Amino acid sequence: MLICIPDVLTKDDVADFRRLMDNAKWEDGRSTAGSQSALVKDNTQLPPDSKISRKLGERVLTALAANMLFISAAIPLRIFPPLFNRYGVGNHFGLHVDNAVRGDKLTGQRIRTDLSATLFLSEPDEYDGGELIAEDHYGSHEVKLAAGSMVLYPATSLHMVTPITRGTRVASFFWIQSMVHDAQARSMIFDLDQSIQALATRLGVDDPEIVRLTGLYHNLIRHWAQL
Repeated sequence: MLICIPDVLTKDDVADFRRLMDNAKWEDGRSTAGSQSALVKDNTQLPPDSKISRKLGERVLTALAANMLFISAAIPLRIFPPLFNRYGVGNHFGLHVDNAVRGDKLTGQRIRTDLSATLFLSEPDEYDGGELIAEDHYGSHEVKLAAGSMVLYPATSLHMVTPITRGTRVASFFWIQSMVHDAQARSMIFDLDQSIQALATRLGVDDPEIVRLTGLYHNLIRHWAQL
């Protein structure tokens, strides 16, 4: 299940992020790559333990906590501290799969990577190339979103970032451990939640059938949740 989430950050937020990042020190992106990923990764990133990376990461987490579409899709238990990368001309990230478990050196937190996320911080017209391509059972999906928007996709997916041929692509990336580990169950719960919200808009939240469906939604999470 690949889900695009618009307007996670406002345009003003994005402009502030970019201003702060433009003045920051960047390092080789392979410093956080696994052994296989490091062979195909060519970009730069903010040092994960830097003050600016942590400050901006906290702002991303605050925005995610207020985004109901993200909460509905991810049912998050833990979110890895957001990281930030930059692709210039010639940079790319070849086909790879994310590590199953990620550990944060500063906090000692370890999470199972159920979902991967890319939060775009460059507008599509700022660069050529740089599409995120994620593969699943239904084929390849190409993603290039407006600045401030985010794509959420299974961390089990083979994925890549195509080479940049013009401009610069800046983004935040991170992983989520969901309370509902089973991807099919999480997808069904998401579809149910979206249907409940749509029906509630038409019928009202106190409609008896909306109340019944809401109870079903919570009972399914109760059945599948791992805390």
